[in-house]
Parts: sequence; structure tokens; C-alpha cells
Amino acid sequence: MIELFPEGFAELDRSEVTELVAFTDEAGTDALRARFDDVRVEPVPDGWESEWKRFHRPAEVGALWVGPPWEVPRPGLVPIVIDPGLAFGTGAHPTTRLCLELLQSLDPASLLDVGCGSGVLAIAACKLGFEPVAAIDADEAAVEATRGNAAANGVAVDAWALDATSGALPGAEMAVANIDSRTIERLRLSERTRVLVTSGYYETERTAREGFEHVDRLVQEHWAADLFRRE
Repeated sequence: MIELFPEGFAELDRSEVTELVAFTDEAGTDALRARFDDVRVEPVPDGWESEWKRFHRPAEVGALWVGPPWEVPRPGLVPIVIDPGLAFGTGAHPTTRLCLELLQSLDPASLLDVGCGSGVLAIAACKLGFEPVAAIDADEAAVEATRGNAAANGVAVDAWALDATSGALPGAEMAVANIDSRTIERLRLSERTRVLVTSGYYETERTAREGFEHVDRLVQEHWAADLFRRE
């Protein structure tokens, strides 16, 4: 979807499936049908801007507020403002919320965000006192989105493009990976990494890391996040 619609797409709230939507033209519709088997096309109604904004609702997780620029943060919460222009997410997805919840339960340390997307987790870590914070993603557009959102939030995130499965990961005391269970199991973590937060998969899936002890699991809307510590 990022390749087909770099200008943006959205994820609908569904409890048991993942549904993505893009506002596009006939050429975009043809590209969708060529790439995916299950495609539904509906005419865009008047007032589509309001509908698009509905897909990017703010999220409140513990002491954090995560949302798009047109929303007003709730007083008393730490604001994380994410521009969804490149559609890597504004923090409303359950896996993001679960990772944010786990991060708030941990003592700040150096952190690596693996598969950073829009930079939500990396930026949240900075605002929670983690430092230094680094972020990697295989997609250059995601890296640029992370850099831009970090600057807009006034925090320092060292972000660059890197395939997380191509070799050993950069060193950090903690790593967070909101990607998928297969990729997580292939990550070559640094010996410095003592704590690992993972998500991006359903609660029916279980992931494991050799040398790490599983210490906690959170579940929300059929999605799961896990906390590991090095034995």
C-alpha cells in the first residue's frame, strides 16, 4: 500500500481483520485490483475530508496523548503530534497503544525503534525520558516521516534507512519492534540489548527470542504485545 499510495492511505478499525482504504482515481483502483484479490470500491461522498480525518483519531495511553495536528491534546497528558500525511499511523492502532503502555512501565534507557513507521514509538520514548533514541526502517519514506515528526515534536531521534534483517542491529539497551512475529524472530539483536518490546501480531501468535525471558504480555482487540528481558 505504501508503494501504491505514497501520498497516504488509512486503516479502518476492525476487530478480526485488517482493512486498508485509499482515496484514489480509476488508475489507483486498477492498481489495487492488480495487486490484491479482495478490493471493494465505493464512491467518495461530499465532505470526504471529514471522513478521512475520522480515520486518524487521537489515542490516549497512560500519560500520553497521540494524535494528528488538527486535534487538540487533552490537558495534563504528554502530547505526541503525528502528521499522517504519509499514512504510517498516528498511534490509534492497538499494537501501537500496547507498545506505548509497555514503554511507560519501563525505566528509561537507550532505545532502538525497529521498523519505526511514522516515529510514534521513538518520539514517545524521547518524551518519556529515554535517550539516546534511534529509529530504523527499510522504507526511506518512513524514515523521512519519523525525522519530520520528531522535529515537529521538538525531540532528537537518530533515524536512518536500514533493513532490520540484513545484519546485526545497532546497539541499544532496549529495543522495540512493532512489526510482525516472523521478522522479530529473525532480528539479530545487539549484546547490549537487555530489554525487548514486541508487537504487530495477533494474540493467537507467540514469538520467542533465544536468550530472553518472557515477562509480560498485553492484549487488546485481538492484538498482542510482549515484553522480554535477557536472561
